[in-house]
Amino acid sequence: MVEGAGSPAEVNLRKGDIANMGFARATDVPVVLVGDIDRGGIIASLVGTRAVIDTEDAEMIAGFAINRFRGDQALFEDGVRFIEDRTGWRNFGIVPWLACAARLPAEDAVVLGQAKPKDGAILIAVPMLSRISNFDDLDPLRAEPDVEVRFIPTGQPIPREAGAVILAGTKSTLADLAMLRNEGWDYDIIAAWRTGAHIVGLCGGFQMLGNRIEDADAADGLAGTADGLGLFDMTTVMTRKKVVRPISGTTIADDDAVTGYEIHTGLSQGPALEKPFSRLEDGVLDGAVAAGGRLIGTYLHGVFASDAFRSRWLEKLRSGRSSTLNYEDGVDTALDELAEGLEEALDVDALLALAR
Repeated sequence: MVEGAGSPAEVNLRKGDIANMGFARATDVPVVLVGDIDRGGIIASLVGTRAVIDTEDAEMIAGFAINRFRGDQALFEDGVRFIEDRTGWRNFGIVPWLACAARLPAEDAVVLGQAKPKDGAILIAVPMLSRISNFDDLDPLRAEPDVEVRFIPTGQPIPREAGAVILAGTKSTLADLAMLRNEGWDYDIIAAWRTGAHIVGLCGGFQMLGNRIEDADAADGLAGTADGLGLFDMTTVMTRKKVVRPISGTTIADDDAVTGYEIHTGLSQGPALEKPFSRLEDGVLDGAVAAGGRLIGTYLHGVFASDAFRSRWLEKLRSGRSSTLNYEDGVDTALDELAEGLEEALDVDALLALAR
């Protein structure tokens, strides 16, 4: 199963399409269109798609499904028949609004500025880097009832009242380091550090916390060298070799289990790494820690989903109060609920037969 990106009806981009019908045609896989009825205009959207795409693309589409339906589905029966008559495609089902989906990690950065403030919560600030990636690393913290994770947009300073600042992952460390400096966030982060805030760097964010980043071959998107924020005494050299793997381990300081994945380029070296954050299951030492854990850097994405580590880290921000949230079980429960809702709403047997 392959998820598309955007619409198959973007005919102006069809020649270079590698994510939608271009991929389907190249791999000869059948397509099911999923229409979001909550946005409105679902009939025109599906019928209009059939009208503008070329014949060969249309022949790859086996049918459609309606997503996020609210209310009485009987009121939309005529709408479904109209779409089927005008397109020649069959309906594979109408999926109701499933509230459990909101408890799953977000996949699109458009949601990052939509969180509501929480009165009396501990504030964790996250600069919204232009190439931010793996931002679901912060979802476990966002799920904590008394924690506000605030993504700071361009043009705004990092709030002085933040108890912690987290530098998230990035698709290009050097490019986002330049952007961070252009926003003046480097001064804000150093000021936060000097006034007692906790600082965490995740993957590319970890690299930015070092003394220097070197990328002679543009392995990470932008060739050049730049000084980092200098909180860790280390240098990172980008290489064309990329580490991609799921991995688990334990923290050095407290032996808490941590689980996640690595997906990065670059080799970090320097005295800071003599005090690593964790020991991975293959014996590799990961990251760095300083100031009794007030400064943490790690290449391990998903580390905050590990309940024991997240709880211990938050205790330091909450003056000793531990977390009671079981994040991973909550995600598993939401996935189970979503699966049950989809199985009830969709013609799963027909979809499986289509796949075969």
